[in-house]
Amino acid sequence: MATDSLTVTDNRTGETFELPITNGTVKAIDFRQMKANESDFGLMAYDPAFTNTVSCSSSVTHLDGDAGVLQYRGYPIEQLAEKSTFTEVSYLLIYGKLPTQSELDSWNSQLLELMAGEEVLKTITSDFPENAHPMGIVQATVAALGTLYPDSKDFDDDAASLEYAKRLIAQIAVLGSWAYRHGAGQPLLDAPKNASYPGAFLQMMFGEEPDPRIERALDILLILHADHEQNCSTSTVRVVGSSDADVHASVSSGIGALYGPLHGGANEAVLQMLARIETKDNVPAFIERVKDRDELLMGFGHRVYKNFDPRATIIKEAVDEVFQITGVNPLLEVAQELEKIALEDEFFVGRKLYPNVDFYSGLLYEALGIPTEMFTVMFAIGRTPGWVAQWWEMKHDKEQKIARPRQVYTGDMDLDYVDIGNR
Repeated sequence: MATDSLTVTDNRTGETFELPITNGTVKAIDFRQMKANESDFGLMAYDPAFTNTVSCSSSVTHLDGDAGVLQYRGYPIEQLAEKSTFTEVSYLLIYGKLPTQSELDSWNSQLLELMAGEEVLKTITSDFPENAHPMGIVQATVAALGTLYPDSKDFDDDAASLEYAKRLIAQIAVLGSWAYRHGAGQPLLDAPKNASYPGAFLQMMFGEEPDPRIERALDILLILHADHEQNCSTSTVRVVGSSDADVHASVSSGIGALYGPLHGGANEAVLQMLARIETKDNVPAFIERVKDRDELLMGFGHRVYKNFDPRATIIKEAVDEVFQITGVNPLLEVAQELEKIALEDEFFVGRKLYPNVDFYSGLLYEALGIPTEMFTVMFAIGRTPGWVAQWWEMKHDKEQKIARPRQVYTGDMDLDYVDIGNR
């Protein structure tokens, strides 16, 4: 890879520095040599929310937001959604290659076998209040899973780490289904013996074999959620893992990050917005309120994508197919009208506000019979292979150390302690 350089003059001292540019980046640590005086700590980069900071090198996911490109290990998301399965994509993310037929058959068998849920986690799940949010239950039970396997704490044992990572991919589907059924006041079900990954999950959720077309739609949704580069939750997994935390603690932290409405809960916000608009006829007035900053247009725009989110196009097609089975949700007409007007209006086009993955995914989950409080859980189940792959990659990256960002201190200094009676 070609290496160039950046010439920087520190106007405080008049000194000039030559910084190497590699892969379009300069190393932040190189700025430390720029000091106003000998006692100066050195120059640091200030980047709230890490909007322009590269924290790692990765070969897991390629994302080009300007071109609307998403690839897992070099394979376009469009091809994977059309031709692959979630378990095959999981294998690809973990092992870095597509499996042979025998490898895939073995992988599928292992995942189904590992779906045998731990009985103690049934008890833990059942001890939560019935109104507990399922995402909180899943986060807690994933963390608890790590306490059942003390060997998973051995960060240097690659074989054991990989085994527990594989087990987690299998069991998070079980934990997710149990969280749902506990909230619904229904008995917790074990995984069926012969089923696909999404088929087993749907059976554990609803107690019956799903329509194969519904099963395939869920498969596609999970593929689209499987990884998405260094987002909030994935970065969290890497930060926690950098302390040599095991895969359970690391992924549990990622679930916590995903729990927030600005990350995993966005598709639920889209449904609430569509329900508030109510009908197609109300869309123009809603659009005007958005322009006047009186409303938020949920499901449009993205921190990274400045073009169409490729996942949104795939989900839109899946929505059309599923609604042929389940019947059309009246909110689909509202969504389509909203998309049509927004894509023709210069106010949104000029700001590059295109539909993202959340715009249609809530409608699709709802069509599959999955309640809104389970949307973030579904996201977490789909994202777990990506989290695991990123954790595994971080674990073997020789450049990585325990994460420790710097800060700019803005508080008081050198205050004298005042006795409590004189305050």
